[in-house]
Amino acid sequence: MKKRLIITAVYMLMAISLCCFTAGCSSRPQNTEADSNVKEDDLIVVGFSQVGSESYWRNMNTESMKSVFTKENGYRLIFEDAQQKQTNQITAIRSFIQRDVDYIVLAPVVETGWDTVLSEAREAGIPVIIVDRQVNVSDDSLFRCWVGSDFELEGKLVCMWMSKYFNLKGISPEEIHIADIQGTLGSSAQIGRTNGFNQMSTLYGWDVVDYEEGEFTKSKGKEAMSNILRVHKNVNVVYCENDSEALGAIEVLEASGKKCGSDILNGETMIVSFDGFNKEARECIADGRISCIGECNPDHGPRVESIIRKLEAGEEPEKYQYVTEGIFSNTPEIKSVMISGQERTVTVINDQNK
Repeated sequence: MKKRLIITAVYMLMAISLCCFTAGCSSRPQNTEADSNVKEDDLIVVGFSQVGSESYWRNMNTESMKSVFTKENGYRLIFEDAQQKQTNQITAIRSFIQRDVDYIVLAPVVETGWDTVLSEAREAGIPVIIVDRQVNVSDDSLFRCWVGSDFELEGKLVCMWMSKYFNLKGISPEEIHIADIQGTLGSSAQIGRTNGFNQMSTLYGWDVVDYEEGEFTKSKGKEAMSNILRVHKNVNVVYCENDSEALGAIEVLEASGKKCGSDILNGETMIVSFDGFNKEARECIADGRISCIGECNPDHGPRVESIIRKLEAGEEPEKYQYVTEGIFSNTPEIKSVMISGQERTVTVINDQNK
């Protein structure tokens, strides 16, 4: 902010000098290029370190940021793709500090290991806003705000949908044999969705046969599903921690001669997942190959921009800002689930709205 005040003062001095000069020599053209450069430098500079491009959801999240932090909106965005590596993100943050950006936005690949570099940002006087996954730091003043999903709640909601479905169809807990294809181990989404799953599967008495890491990618989802099938022949429900993993699991199951669907009493394998904005995954819900998806909203750009506007105005935004989300399914009989006294709507996906 000091940088912009200095630039504004320089701009005013330049304008005064230019007026004095043109008064004596009105035929000389103004330096429009200098004007343009000053306007460019006066933009709010945001450095954004993104996890990568491992999924359709992640790409939508990136586009949400890029569409908001534009020159037309008064910003200059410096974007860095970490390619799933924390070391790349730490390097990017230090680069942002050296370039004296006004704000740093971080979508962390994992929760831990951020204390040192975020301390460096605080010492430089640069506010840090965390999006999507959270950070586990010794001092939460190292970041100003966090925006994202309650991943544990997402997991619980999907499990509650499954429980309602099983009750509806008369399927007992003893008939459920479920495997969890986890996301990137140590990430907030993985920790939350796994914890939600563990709590609810214990509550409902389901037989959990295996956990395999899928890293939130289709290729790793295929690998995880193959590993599960080699050991567990009785799996009839697969809890995938994002849509990309689910699509990979479906490929492996269908290649092995299994049918993906909700009728597990007649030999089908139920797939549930998270995100809900992947076109291919929505098509799989519409045709019944995915039974339920817990919504995870990727549109964080406007929320982050609102935080920055408040900080620019000297206001104090809320520290933690959770996104409200629902559920997608192909079962019209289940219209909602209730948790902690709050009802979450189930949106039915079919051929008309997939």
